[in-house]
Amino acid sequence: MKKYIPSDIEPKWQKKWEEDRLYEVDLSDAVRRQYILIEFSYPSGDLHMGHWFAFAVPDILARFRRMQGYNVFFPNGFDAFGLPAENAAIKKGIHPRDWTLSNIEKMKQQFKTMGASFNWENEVITCLPEYYKWNQWIFLKMLGKGIAYRGKALANWCPNCQTVLANENVEAGKCWRCGTEVIQKQVEQWFLKLTEYADRLLWKDNPIVDWPKAVREGQNNWIGKSEGMILDFDGVEVFTTRPETTDGATFLVLAPEHSMIGKFTIAENKNDVDSYIKQVKNKTELERKEGREKTGVFTGSFVKNPVSNKEIPVWVADYILMGYGTGAIMAVPYADERDKEFAEKFDLPIIKTSFKAKPQGKQKVNYHIHDWSISRQRYWGTPIPVIYCDTDGMVSVPEKDLPVELPYEVDYAPKGKPPLATAEDWVEVSCPKCGKSAKREVETMDTFVDSSWYFFRYLDPKNSQQIFKKEVVEKWLPLDIYFGGAEHTLGHTLYSRFFTKFFHDLGLISFEEYARKRVNRGLILGPDGQKMSKSRGNVVNPDEQVKSYGADAVRLYLAFIGPYAGTVAPWDNSGLNGVYHFLQRVWGLADKIGSNLQGNDLEARRMMHKTIKRVTEDIEANKFNTAVAGMMEWLNYLSRKDQISQDEYRTLLFLLAPFAPHITEELWEKISQKYSIHQASWPVFDEKSLEEEELPLIVQVNGKVRDVIMIQKDIISNKEVIEKKGKGSVKVAKYLEGTSVKKIVYIEGKVLNFIV
Repeated sequence: MKKYIPSDIEPKWQKKWEEDRLYEVDLSDAVRRQYILIEFSYPSGDLHMGHWFAFAVPDILARFRRMQGYNVFFPNGFDAFGLPAENAAIKKGIHPRDWTLSNIEKMKQQFKTMGASFNWENEVITCLPEYYKWNQWIFLKMLGKGIAYRGKALANWCPNCQTVLANENVEAGKCWRCGTEVIQKQVEQWFLKLTEYADRLLWKDNPIVDWPKAVREGQNNWIGKSEGMILDFDGVEVFTTRPETTDGATFLVLAPEHSMIGKFTIAENKNDVDSYIKQVKNKTELERKEGREKTGVFTGSFVKNPVSNKEIPVWVADYILMGYGTGAIMAVPYADERDKEFAEKFDLPIIKTSFKAKPQGKQKVNYHIHDWSISRQRYWGTPIPVIYCDTDGMVSVPEKDLPVELPYEVDYAPKGKPPLATAEDWVEVSCPKCGKSAKREVETMDTFVDSSWYFFRYLDPKNSQQIFKKEVVEKWLPLDIYFGGAEHTLGHTLYSRFFTKFFHDLGLISFEEYARKRVNRGLILGPDGQKMSKSRGNVVNPDEQVKSYGADAVRLYLAFIGPYAGTVAPWDNSGLNGVYHFLQRVWGLADKIGSNLQGNDLEARRMMHKTIKRVTEDIEANKFNTAVAGMMEWLNYLSRKDQISQDEYRTLLFLLAPFAPHITEELWEKISQKYSIHQASWPVFDEKSLEEEELPLIVQVNGKVRDVIMIQKDIISNKEVIEKKGKGSVKVAKYLEGTSVKKIVYIEGKVLNFIV
């Protein structure tokens, strides 16, 4: 056979698979269905090795399930709104839409180079009106149910640009556009009432779905349900989960945003309090939470502890946040570490609490989680479908007028207003109620909205009349397995669960969890053992590796390099070369093919079925690395033989096909088999063939192990023959020489013990 050259065969098969629409799925057939999904990617324009690890390895499972006879739905798309496109527009002078769609086309070609078996017919691209129309539809449904609302909250504020900034717009505490110091300011925003679903989002002890424990615990901690009591300290309401410690409260602390600070601040302390609050405005909420050094200021006033009846001082400190509880705490330094640190720094009393205090108060359940602010004052996102009218106030855009399309001509970096406000012809509109002149909302939605429900839309992406067909969704969801990054524990996956529960409440679906199983992928490291990063200069370019070794070798190496859910070993080109050599050996093995496997070749049959069992079970458990190791071990066995059977070679190609789809398709054709190997049936292992013909027998002398001999299964009941074999062992014989055997103990098939 001619030499194995990946570049000769891989483009050929990629083209044919696409022309034959090999991976399309009939969604009406859900009898043996598998909906496998990977979190879709941002269209940055280049697939790095992290993309390959994220997508190529789960593709193994999708291909495997197809060969097992499942109707596999394995779509892909692009999370296409977001800040990078806006940055590119400003820096490169390319319109965000043009930049994004151009990158999508480039990345789709790269995905095809990977040999991924995506169903591109059901692609979704979130920046297209046919998708974000339904973001707007969902928003209006939430608005109608009181789940979407307008409110005030602290936000990153650029005093120069006069605009709200998302966290990713803040670089080292400064505005990404103009470099001005960012402050914290109460600003009107659009919210989704996540807190209303907080209790339903909590994971119970025995969840009905299989999600990683770390994800479930992380979400529960973030939701932060706490049951306690509201106590009154001279008009200041305080929430506490430990009312029994109230007698140990030695001071009261207000958040810097608390409305009662003015009431308690005496004239002599006003300048200090005002100065402190001004300083706090430059800190983000995260900085305040993680602040190691406690800071604060005394208001000059006191309140009465309702249990001890002692007067305790009122302080203002940034470690207290308005978003949790009431924005005021009773500080019990004896029982709380943060309060103790504060007390020690400002020389405040630390009094031992009795833990028996019984104050009067109201029972209350609080949550750490906040409502979700979806307001973004930037261009490249979904327009919020609301109109402001002087006569009728805030008016929803009628559903028949959706989508509210994003205008093309805008100023991406204006000062003092959001970018959409610069599209004056778009902003000016007639009120849907009274017909008078009105203005559109100029904020856009957080891009997490786009990714909170896309797995529903994949099932019906071209439907212009409905968000999706309920009958199709009910057949195919929840997802059978959802692959993604651990970094989305507190963002995407939590929001997706929220949207799913809201859809349930609308009657759109009958289930409340959208994925039966979640698998978090691990981290692929650069050659230096660090996370791949352009700034570190340790990024491995997959295009270069494919050019040198082929896509199949890269796929196989990514599967083999380590556990998919763990931190894998650093990238090693010598390891990639080893995998490439493995594929060369598989290619060359075709020259050894003889006749079919004979019935009396028991060892060969056992090795084949042992490998089938191992690879099958490992793929099902997402242990792709050990599945590859099993094939490598079997290849070593086959390579030592002068001739291999057709059964063995075909089976090897079957097992390898999900990992290395191109070379196996080519070899399948060369041994005159029917196209396509990826539509062939996965081999099933035979339990009888796995049975060993010989068993190990421990041979002892006076209870001490002297040898382990192999015996045929058909003689294990023949004690006389077993005794002869035991005595025939050279290692055993030297301990029996010159002795007399008083007794022989035989435990059938396990132990033979000579008592001398």
